[in-house]
Amino acid sequence: MMYPLVRELAGDGVPVAVACRVLKLARQPYYRWCEDPVTDAEWTQAHRINALRDAHRDDPTFGYRFLAHEALKSGWRMSRRTAWSLCSASGILSAVQRRRRGKGKKAGPPVFDDHVQRIFTANAPNRVWLTDITEHPTSEGKLYCCAIKDVCGNRIVGYSISDRMTAQLAVDALDNAVVRRRLEGHDVAGCILHADRGSQFRSRKMAHALNRHGTVGSMGRVGAAGDNAAMESFWSLLQTIVLNQRRWATRQELRLAIVVWIERKYHRQRPQDSLGGLTPVEYENKITAIKAPAA
Repeated sequence: MMYPLVRELAGDGVPVAVACRVLKLARQPYYRWCEDPVTDAEWTQAHRINALRDAHRDDPTFGYRFLAHEALKSGWRMSRRTAWSLCSASGILSAVQRRRRGKGKKAGPPVFDDHVQRIFTANAPNRVWLTDITEHPTSEGKLYCCAIKDVCGNRIVGYSISDRMTAQLAVDALDNAVVRRRLEGHDVAGCILHADRGSQFRSRKMAHALNRHGTVGSMGRVGAAGDNAAMESFWSLLQTIVLNQRRWATRQELRLAIVVWIERKYHRQRPQDSLGGLTPVEYENKITAIKAPAA
């Protein structure tokens, strides 16, 4: 705004009319500004920026969409477009940087049919689970993580972390998911577990584990990343926000970071658009509460 400059020039003895004429400003708006230098819109904008900064300070990994959600909790409602504009103008940027991940090995033959057909939705928990394995280097060597995701509320119902990528890694993740669900009072019989064609998921150990728990195996096609896209999107988020943020000295250090992020940030603090702005835990609790009276 040029009005503060006009006021400074007036203080130095330059007439307001002359200053406004040189700066091509109208005098009446200048005098109105002198009576009320801060408009309601500017006042609101300043408080919105403060709310966005506070949310960014609490979690620098949040982008403008999640910052807008956190600002709403503080009482400052704004559209995502407004949040993006304010964050861009104020230099409030997410600390994460997206990177691509890929696989170079050729997939093997399927041992299960594709029961999902790229429909990554379910109207209740424990109907369809997705699973996959990711890896990340540390100074001690690579660390592998196998996770299982429930498509109903996008919750990670089970996972296993090891320094070896074997069939036992996938079996341990399945066992972990089943035990956790049963402790919560859920029945997993008949649940579909969908995976890619990695050797760990095609192994006899995995087939026996599926039979033991009464779950159904499912596999996508060769060279079709979209057949397990919902799980790939979770790995992309984990890579961006946790794995690629620093160099990890030990496997235990990285293991702890993964567990803390999944259980605290992803499950309980990170709202998702596909869940109506709720976190996975909030959404699953809501679904369970709705279906409880019907049962």
